[in-house]
Amino acid sequence: MSTTVDTATGIESFQIDIPQEQLEDMLRRIMGTRWPTKELVSDRSQGVQRATVEALARYWANEYDWRTFEARLNTLPQYTTQIDGVEIHFIHVRSRHEDALPLIMTHGWPGSVAELLDTIGPLTDPTAHGGRAEDAFHLVLPSLPGYGFSSQPSELGWHSGRIAQAWATLMERLGYTRYVAQGGDVGASVTDAMGRLAPDGLVGIHVNLLAGAIAFKDQLPANSEQERTALDALNAFMTDGFGYFLEQTNRPQTIGYSLLDSPVGLAAWMLDHDTDSYYKMSQAFVEDQPVGNLTKQNILDNITTYWLTGTGASAARWYWEFGRFVAAAAAAGQAPPPVKVPVGFTTFPGELWAAPRSWVETVYPGVAYFNEVDKGGHFASWEEPDLFCAEVRAAFSSLR
Repeated sequence: MSTTVDTATGIESFQIDIPQEQLEDMLRRIMGTRWPTKELVSDRSQGVQRATVEALARYWANEYDWRTFEARLNTLPQYTTQIDGVEIHFIHVRSRHEDALPLIMTHGWPGSVAELLDTIGPLTDPTAHGGRAEDAFHLVLPSLPGYGFSSQPSELGWHSGRIAQAWATLMERLGYTRYVAQGGDVGASVTDAMGRLAPDGLVGIHVNLLAGAIAFKDQLPANSEQERTALDALNAFMTDGFGYFLEQTNRPQTIGYSLLDSPVGLAAWMLDHDTDSYYKMSQAFVEDQPVGNLTKQNILDNITTYWLTGTGASAARWYWEFGRFVAAAAAAGQAPPPVKVPVGFTTFPGELWAAPRSWVETVYPGVAYFNEVDKGGHFASWEEPDLFCAEVRAAFSSLR
């Protein structure tokens, strides 16, 4: 249910209250799963392993409690506002330090605001987490259109550039005239688009996935061992780890029927994102040994959000929009405009491809901040929130 709190800007407060019958239906579907036979290999090369999904389903059916996560979200200041015909859900936590720097952070796929929740405390209240008052941020965490509790677009055109424009409208609507932006995965694409759009008020961006490496692949240096390792990882992704990307770029509606009909099918599809995070999440369920913050509860909070909001297909459609936008720009010979604000970048070792500085400088000439850290992967803010927050602080320190 929602209650209007600001009619001038159209911002409404928001609370989550999932009907019990939806949770009971989810449980019935989990218990009624039809299982494929076990894979014929000892690794994930045929896909998500049956032992992993069986362990996940057992925990989901017997121990997982959605209401705990729902209550956690409902303790946070959540809102919705309509922008360009889409109802955007967002969390907005203002720091108690009034001169804090406003920051909008964008999640990715197969993620949601769930992957960002443990950054809220350290970023908005650093003095309570061993930091300094001058490191504080006012934090805005929107759900992408078609993801989570945001509504699903009813028309075409919601590629990263349009989302970037919507985020600029959101920050303006919240009264922020000077702010920074951060993102990983799809969020990195949106944040990159914000940097190229350079809306009034945006003074810097930070990303932790070099999404532009795909487009710049033939221009990326491969002289050092680190560069060759990164290129091997990029090639491996584009040949052996690209299945979900190709399906969602080409036929999101087709996979959508399965994602909306089977909770376990949805979970398997979401786990099959990248090798590093897959094995970490598998370890949490099979061996009960989570890596960082990738716990069973946290992983299922994210998956269950997709299930209860019915957003498996609508979330996948971003890839279709992305693919057509890129293809149209290439056919027209249109190079993307340069990023017009300072760029910060952090390389996490378990990322799809751990980008060396030379790659980052190819995509972002004159990068303002660069660092390589010693742990963390694709879901950096989720897996290693303290380290991630330290990087965000460092990347934006010169812009305060």
